[in-house]
Amino acid sequence: MNQDVLQRAKQIKLVIFDVDGVMTDGGLTIGDDGLEYKTFNSQDGLGMKLLKNSGVQMAIITGRTSKVVTQRAESTGVAHFYQGVEDKLVAFNELIAKLNLRPEETAFMGDDVVDMPPMLRCGLSITVPAAPKSVQERAHYVTTKEGGRGAVREVCELIMQAQNTLEAQMAPFFQC
Repeated sequence: MNQDVLQRAKQIKLVIFDVDGVMTDGGLTIGDDGLEYKTFNSQDGLGMKLLKNSGVQMAIITGRTSKVVTQRAESTGVAHFYQGVEDKLVAFNELIAKLNLRPEETAFMGDDVVDMPPMLRCGLSITVPAAPKSVQERAHYVTTKEGGRGAVREVCELIMQAQNTLEAQMAPFFQC
């Protein structure tokens, strides 16, 4: 693991996730009823719960609005979420001011150019392999897993590893 990434991850107190392409594979399914359907990864969800239990806060900032995102946020312990956001940097700045955090204490995980403004301002910017090359080149870390296929879990574990909390979070699962 890159030492710069680990040093940045040690400082993280808040991880902010985009949804489409990060928490999902980026596909959008819209039914005849007009409802939007998304597929989330259960291992990502457990990673998020473990990260929260380790003391790191989580947020979602997404451009789309969907009831299923609200449900996912609630089920994984995401305390702060913004939907239908056109300017993600405005939401990012509002959130860190509200939580009294410095940008270097935040991580932002996005997958496209609309995510770049907060990614360029945060302490640890993360993207996925399917992101455009221009986004990958500017991120501090590109996950090995695809969005919606374990990328969020990978990031949660990376942060817990850097903060020496991963073993404690995993320990209950390995006891008889």
